[in-house]
Amino acid sequence: MQGRPNPLGATWTGLGVNFALFSANATKVELCLFDNTGETELERIELPEYTNEVFHGFLPDARPGTVYAYRVHGPYEPDAGHRFNPNKLLLDPYTLSHVGDLKWDHALFGYTIGHPDNDLSFDERDSAQFMPKCRVVDPAFTWGNDRRPRIPWERTVFYETHVKGITKRHPLVPEDQRGTYAGLGNREVIQHIKSLGVTSVELLPIHFFLNDDYLLDKGMVNYWGYNSLGFFSPARRYARTPDFAFSEFKEMVARLHDAGLEVIMDVVYNHTAEGNERGATLSFKGIDNASYYRLLPDQPRYYINDTGTGNTVNLSHPRVLQMVTDSLRYWVNEMHVDGFRFDLGTILAREPHGFDDQSAFLKACNQDPLLADVKLIAEPWDIGPGGYQVGNFAPGWAEWNDKYRDTVRGFWVGEEGSAADLGKRLSGSADLFDHHGRKPWATVNFLAAHDGFTVNDLVTYNEKHNEANGEENRDGHSHNRSFNYGVEGPTDDPAINAVRERQIRNMIATLYLSQGTPMLLAGDEFGRTQGGNNNAYCQDNEISWLDWNWGEKGEHLVNFVQRLARLRERFPVLRRGRFLSGDHHEASGTKALSWWNPSGEEMTAEDWQNPSTKCLARMLDGRAQESGIKVAARDETLLMILNAHDEAVEFVLPDSADGREWVRLLDTNVVGEEEDEEPAFPIGESYTVTGRSLLLFRLRTNSRKAPAAAAE
Repeated sequence: MQGRPNPLGATWTGLGVNFALFSANATKVELCLFDNTGETELERIELPEYTNEVFHGFLPDARPGTVYAYRVHGPYEPDAGHRFNPNKLLLDPYTLSHVGDLKWDHALFGYTIGHPDNDLSFDERDSAQFMPKCRVVDPAFTWGNDRRPRIPWERTVFYETHVKGITKRHPLVPEDQRGTYAGLGNREVIQHIKSLGVTSVELLPIHFFLNDDYLLDKGMVNYWGYNSLGFFSPARRYARTPDFAFSEFKEMVARLHDAGLEVIMDVVYNHTAEGNERGATLSFKGIDNASYYRLLPDQPRYYINDTGTGNTVNLSHPRVLQMVTDSLRYWVNEMHVDGFRFDLGTILAREPHGFDDQSAFLKACNQDPLLADVKLIAEPWDIGPGGYQVGNFAPGWAEWNDKYRDTVRGFWVGEEGSAADLGKRLSGSADLFDHHGRKPWATVNFLAAHDGFTVNDLVTYNEKHNEANGEENRDGHSHNRSFNYGVEGPTDDPAINAVRERQIRNMIATLYLSQGTPMLLAGDEFGRTQGGNNNAYCQDNEISWLDWNWGEKGEHLVNFVQRLARLRERFPVLRRGRFLSGDHHEASGTKALSWWNPSGEEMTAEDWQNPSTKCLARMLDGRAQESGIKVAARDETLLMILNAHDEAVEFVLPDSADGREWVRLLDTNVVGEEEDEEPAFPIGESYTVTGRSLLLFRLRTNSRKAPAAAAE
């Protein structure tokens, strides 16, 4: 039967299955049906109809569970950008579930490896026995009362983690759940995440992805997952029962939602696992290479490689753009996720003329009522021309801010001349984001992420130690703004360990107390280490898995981070929804934001420009509000002092017209200080700020009358 050209993919209608596959340049498409294991091909059926560049057909006898794939016929003309080869079995880009695993073999390539004509040759071997297959799915699932938490941006705290790595070594997670979707949904894990003030769990890629053959040859795998091949299917490797990954992922989402946690997916739509002209033919390349990938205009045999992975997905093509937005809508509507972090996001906003903040993709997301209502976060860089675009994405988007990461690291390691930039980063990076009505939450502040040193390793290693990756330590970034304080790696020296632990507290406190949206890397809250490996993409082992045996050091740090979370919640001024101004506020006679030097005077241009400025204070005055905004009961005046000098500094606590004394809330030099221990210090007196430490004070005023409570 002819079926319908929409929707794309294999759709169970209740009466049969409709199959629809886009290809603008193919001449024929064969649907290949397999037995339940995917090992034996049972039948080939030519899709009978071609409508609007979509091949389609309807099988009334097909049911959920049907295993299938495609063979696509057309010209094999690499010089013209066409690489059709019906000998190669192809995965449906829209499949919701996969069967089996890829087994790397030369038969997977459309050309004959070793042939003198390279990729211009044509390989006739059948690849079916080495390919995973697709399975028709009935998407029905009982969600019960599941609802999106809808965390306001101003209250959002991200926690970046890996589905497997977070629970693989967790002693309180049942062994059969460790490293799985179910493990992440475990009550003990959720309670720990919640205790950190986290509102949104950001997962490294869980789309169906492949292990690179060169890694398998070295006995390793692609652990991070930035090698996608199926944009609608959850990775089987994280399911207790691989064939039920579809439902197990939904169960995990439901459990996280029940705890009030959002689920954010790290998605990789910028490239696929098929590589360049020498890569395998697994799906898109054999379905319609010239449509799915960006090819060199004058040499379409070759791929534009703005991603550094061999190929670049062509979102300028309307059907490819449709596939990506269909995928996003599917994960929101059917899988109930709450947002996305877009790997190499600049690629998605790149048109043939370059990056465009009004690109088709950005406009498609912003006008879509479903996508515009979830969190959209860009990694705003790629290796292409003009690829660095921090602060330049469209309104409504948030962005990873590597300037924040580098500036905070540089300040605490003692880099001269970093104070001026630090002031901008602590204030929501207004220089980058305060335009077109964007808000401070648009900057996603982070100290560490999956790619790079953990915070613990930032204070333990001067150099990267990636020898375990098998690339002679050549991979990974070499400029980490890290410092080992005298010994490379772990040490028993108590003085070195003391300063290392204090520096960890300094950096994490800076993160939680900055304007903007904080993102904590999983395990940094208890001092996780990767042994100096800053590119553990292939380490599916103890290097990457979180070790939950914290010890006393880890216990103190967890308690400290939990305390920071309570402070951030207690004082709304730390998470303002508007950029704070240093202008004088006439109604209150105060400034919302001011900066102070150790003499107790406001910072001057000379102070900011002095390369030796390493000690300064930021005052956030809750009394200075924009017209029409009520003051919340806890919206008090806070003073944060940061001292990156090795030695102690005498700091005169700033005066205030109606202030009586400064109450100390936090001192990173004091380990284990309880929240109710809030000693007070008179205004105008000198306070000894320990070298390499951070303090937070609140202003206790003369007035005994509390401000009127109001909703933010």
